[in-house]
Amino acid sequence: MELPGIGPRPDSEPPSSAGPGGTGQPGDVGRLAATVERLRQEALDAQEAADGRALIELAKGILVGQLGCGPGEASRQLAKLAEQSNVTVLALAVDVINQAARDHVSELAQQFLQDAESESTPSEVTAPLLRLRAAESRMLAAGDSQAVATALLDNALEALGANGVAIWSVGPDSSLALAGQAGFTAQEADRWRHVPPEVATCARLAVTSRELTIVDCLSSSGIPTIGRRQHPDGGRVMVPAGTGGRIVGVLEVSWADPLPPQQPPVLRQLEALAELCAHTLEDQSPDPAPPLTPSASHLAGVAELTDLADHLYDPVLILTPSLDSAGRLGDFRIHHTNHRFTDPAGRPRSMLTGTHFLEAFPAAAEDNGLFSMLERVYATGEPCHAPRTTLETIVDQIPLTTVADVSITRHGTALLLIWKIEDETARLATLLQHAQRLGRVGGFEENTITGEISWNGQLFSLFGLPSAASPVPLQELTRHVHPHDVNSVGRFLRTLLHRLRESSVDFRLKRADGIIRHIRMVAEPVLDHHGRLSSVRGACQDISSQHWTEVALAATRDQLADSEAESADRTKLALQLQQAIMPPAPAPLEVPGIRIAVRYRPAESQSLVGGDWYDSVVLPDDKILISVGDVAGHGIPAATGMVILRNALRGLAVTGAGPAQLLSWLNRVAHHLTSQLTATAVCGIYDPATRSLRWARAGHLPPVLVRGADAQAFPMTSGILLGALPDADYEEEEVQLEREDILLMYTDGLVERRDLSVTDSLTQLLAVAARPLDSLERRLDDLLTYSASDTDDDTCLIGVQVR
Repeated sequence: MELPGIGPRPDSEPPSSAGPGGTGQPGDVGRLAATVERLRQEALDAQEAADGRALIELAKGILVGQLGCGPGEASRQLAKLAEQSNVTVLALAVDVINQAARDHVSELAQQFLQDAESESTPSEVTAPLLRLRAAESRMLAAGDSQAVATALLDNALEALGANGVAIWSVGPDSSLALAGQAGFTAQEADRWRHVPPEVATCARLAVTSRELTIVDCLSSSGIPTIGRRQHPDGGRVMVPAGTGGRIVGVLEVSWADPLPPQQPPVLRQLEALAELCAHTLEDQSPDPAPPLTPSASHLAGVAELTDLADHLYDPVLILTPSLDSAGRLGDFRIHHTNHRFTDPAGRPRSMLTGTHFLEAFPAAAEDNGLFSMLERVYATGEPCHAPRTTLETIVDQIPLTTVADVSITRHGTALLLIWKIEDETARLATLLQHAQRLGRVGGFEENTITGEISWNGQLFSLFGLPSAASPVPLQELTRHVHPHDVNSVGRFLRTLLHRLRESSVDFRLKRADGIIRHIRMVAEPVLDHHGRLSSVRGACQDISSQHWTEVALAATRDQLADSEAESADRTKLALQLQQAIMPPAPAPLEVPGIRIAVRYRPAESQSLVGGDWYDSVVLPDDKILISVGDVAGHGIPAATGMVILRNALRGLAVTGAGPAQLLSWLNRVAHHLTSQLTATAVCGIYDPATRSLRWARAGHLPPVLVRGADAQAFPMTSGILLGALPDADYEEEEVQLEREDILLMYTDGLVERRDLSVTDSLTQLLAVAARPLDSLERRLDDLLTYSASDTDDDTCLIGVQVR
């Protein structure tokens, strides 16, 4: 029987391959092509006829149920009603199905009937409805989403001019999975099997807007999607597929060319097909999933539970069952944790999500423990509430016990675990305060970006400050430290702020009330996700009693070990000699026209007392001598050699000679009047009247000039180190300085590194020197703190600011 609307299509027999007007193909090839085309057409006709018979049989079943008759009587009634209505049996069958279904296709049929009264013919109404019901029949018979996509394209969408269809499944995390497709290549489908939640695609537009969305031309919109390589200028229509207000997928229909404005009936057909896809996505069985991995449909089932958990005030975990190969429950997987959840072990939520519960909390497997409760709720479905449940976690190989009120409920196959830790904040805070008081420990945190500083009450007591006072910033800590401990605190700050490593230091604190306390400070840098310093947190402990105990023990050891005492005395003598000539932080030198500040940082090990020296003195002609030098070696010989050269240069400078001549004379002193003494030096003579500086170098690094936001090193003039040859000549340079210029002279302890060349270290020094700071002293402190040196050598640094 011919079925109107889905019946045989007009055959298009190819012309004969022989004779005039033929294709020019050989006769055998033409006949073979005609046979293939005829067989293909017959297969299509057979499939369409089968679809029509399926719809007719479905209508007969509806009549059997409604009329209470047998199948034969239902068939006769359907034929009689079709004859009386002057329509085909298939058209009447579709109408019976629409009347009985009361679904979106039925609503669409009513709209088409209303339109038919004014502007459409009966055939124009029947054809789309036949296509929709035929597509529905084919989709119900399909075994998977791929077959559903093929059925949609063949039975409904090709008639609308479409060339491709993609069915997307929406995951619980808003990711998209390609459930089925037709009209695209296999390679293209493999590229689009999974779309992460953050990627914007055509299908994502429909998920976000929750309504039918049209992209007229892909090349104009620039939105990526499947098949764009094949038809870059094609159009797309995306329809969300959902039931009960929940979107489970997206139907995406492709056209090869730019999409013209679509008529409302066409869009209503696409919406009806999308609803059919939604039912298909929900009804289809998920593909077999590997053991211990939740299936896509199962994850979709916990999507609403995840939304619920995110709006709960209490800490919540969502657990999904993890089954072994035999289908038995082996563990639970942590599917989601809400924002309120805090792991007792301090692990971030991202580290827990996706892991097995017993892997994250192995102690829960104890007899009658938390895991037993989870198994019981999963098996019976009965909720469980267990107050004061103890759970033990291991942190740095130390067991940590957590007490919490636990509530467990089952929702489908997922478990909702409410984990509310007992509120012991007040008790723990009190215990911490007593522990800090007994241990004389104060805590602090300083935000290096905003400058905000937080101290606890104990730290104010340690510093002898009232609680209403302003906390002391780390950069100003040296102002409250004994002068002999300034360098130790400087190394501590450099390690903490520049090298970004945890550090500690012991120093003497000068309190406002005049009391000296021995303090131990421990701090660590806190880095942001870009690896940059965001804050510093740490603690201070009063160790005065411990210090004096250690002093007493040291005195006893000195008395028992004469050799150690003698060595200590020699080291102390060299250090005292060095500090007598170069104090660590002398007062700034104020002279007309310039301001001079000096910083001296001795070697960390007292046994490495070196021969670094600096000097600045006003000469009789009102010019100013500025010099920096470094004697080779360590210990008393280096310290005494430093004294000789420093004093000799002072005496020679009174003659009024220039820097080059002074270094030439000083070279003779080093070679003839000392025992194998060698040294490097920079000598400069500044004239305040003209703001000119004449300078020369003897194997030493050149000075650095800071002008505004730019820092540049002076050129490397020729000049051999002092004491190497009996006679040596030195090259002299003159530089014109300007108001607010800053001149820096230094020894190699400021820049010398084991893993970098001097050129690279000097480049880092120039970058630090160019930072804008409000005072000369802060600039020198900043240079010492952020210097790139790591050789533990003496460092002299002198700064000259022109006024």
